[in-house]
Amino acid sequence: MQEANTPLFEVFLRPRNGLAHLHVGSIHAADEAMALQCARDVYTRRGEAKSIWVVRSIHIAASNPGEKDVNFSPSDPDYKPYRHPTFYEIPSEIGHM
Repeated sequence: MQEANTPLFEVFLRPRNGLAHLHVGSIHAADEAMALQCARDVYTRRGEAKSIWVVRSIHIAASNPGEKDVNFSPSDPDYKPYRHPTFYEIPSEIGHM
């Protein structure tokens, strides 16, 4: 199959109301309607989903794994003094805490 004829779709299912959609796999389909039908046939045979999302893979933007440190490393902890209890002044009327 050629990508031009049958684009790749990513399939996300929500198992129950109140839960997030989870990526369960990928399928090839000619259009969105066929992708929904194929996703239902392939990934929900036992009725384990309340909702299905299909998204063309080319429309998903993702971070580069090689830039993990830049994207996900924490900031300098000394730059955020408000996270430490010493940053706040306790009023004298509060007394001992």
